[in-house]
Amino acid sequence: MSKTTAAVRADQLSQRGTWISIGIIGMLFFIFGFVSWVNAILIPYFKIAFTLSNFDSYLVAFAFYISYLIMSVPSSYLLKAVGFKKGMMVGFFAMSVGAFIFVPAAMSRTYEVFLLGLFTLGTGLAVLQTAANPYVTVLGPKERAAQRISVMGIFNKGAGILAPILFAAVILRVGDNELFQQLDSMTPDAKDAALDELIRRVILPYSVVGTVLLGLGIFVRFSPLPEIDTEHETAEIAEANSGKTSIFQFPHLILGAVAIFLHVGTQVIAIDTVIPYANSFGISLLDAKVFPSFTLAFTILGYLIGISLIPKVISQVNVLRICTLLGTFLTLLIVFTSGPIPFWGMTVDISILFVVLLGLANSLVWAGIWPLALDGLGRYTKLGASIMIMGLCGNAIMPMVYGYFADLYTVKLAYWVLFPCYLYLVFYAVQGHKIRKWKLA
Repeated sequence: MSKTTAAVRADQLSQRGTWISIGIIGMLFFIFGFVSWVNAILIPYFKIAFTLSNFDSYLVAFAFYISYLIMSVPSSYLLKAVGFKKGMMVGFFAMSVGAFIFVPAAMSRTYEVFLLGLFTLGTGLAVLQTAANPYVTVLGPKERAAQRISVMGIFNKGAGILAPILFAAVILRVGDNELFQQLDSMTPDAKDAALDELIRRVILPYSVVGTVLLGLGIFVRFSPLPEIDTEHETAEIAEANSGKTSIFQFPHLILGAVAIFLHVGTQVIAIDTVIPYANSFGISLLDAKVFPSFTLAFTILGYLIGISLIPKVISQVNVLRICTLLGTFLTLLIVFTSGPIPFWGMTVDISILFVVLLGLANSLVWAGIWPLALDGLGRYTKLGASIMIMGLCGNAIMPMVYGYFADLYTVKLAYWVLFPCYLYLVFYAVQGHKIRKWKLA
């Protein structure tokens, strides 16, 4: 199938066309954030509704994000075949189907069907992410790529702040704390009835989400979003890549994909585990629901700092180095500190705040890695982007690793899994992105 619109180079777009493109892609990142970060409340909610272990509850994140590993490369071929706009439409339609799967899943209270719905949602997002990230990376000077990605991040994390709060407002009731405490003492029939009522509360919000996603797919297909040539090669890049026959001949890309895997893993752990971690200190779900939003608020603060300072005051690579070092330091504080402090009308353990502050440390890592990893790929850019998107399966695997150690040891000691992740990210920020050839021993 051929593209219906000829692709143009980003530098051939008018200023108006560029801003229209940024606005539409910003909307996409808002949707990414809303659908993704609602998992922060789904995980503890499903843990109660299906009486799950920590490990089993993080299958929510696993089912959602493992689709990136499976679907990213097929997504790149889809986009090559039909172009960005039709590809994005397909992505939205897949997400819509995933949202509607929640209806039969809730009616039957079947966890496996919910996981199928989450996988289908993730499949649609894999297509959209494979399109949107290289698109915004090339939509202007490469030294300002982290700045543009930071703007997209504000849309993404702004939605992430709203999603858990809005979702909790729709599905949680004032008397739910008492209900949760009474579940273990109920008769089997009464408990089943209570859990059936609890899980069916997701039907309305996900029916609305499915309808909205369907409409957005149609909107993007007929929007003024131009087809961008993300694979344009300058003469210098073409000469450098003339002997390349495989995407694996770009070490900085492969190392960057590993960095993305570990980065998104640290990010989703910081957001999706903070509610259960707060629960371990006796803070109720109704009170703890605010912590993911605070984590994301610190992420947005980091984006604003990046937009203000990059590249005039500090380069995007130096910001990446600072953020990765900060994440390493905060991980040690989470594990080694404790003690009550007042926060938001509650008394919380200080280590919870260090988990929240990981939002700041993680804020500019994604924006720093992408332009470094895609630098100089030329005609390999779309495939390279799909390899990077495969790294998003870190969102699936890392929470499971955390959940395993949380069950084996404690929810606090499980945060040790973040430490080697941040050490690798420091390596990539300092040295890994410079490697252009694999060295044989």
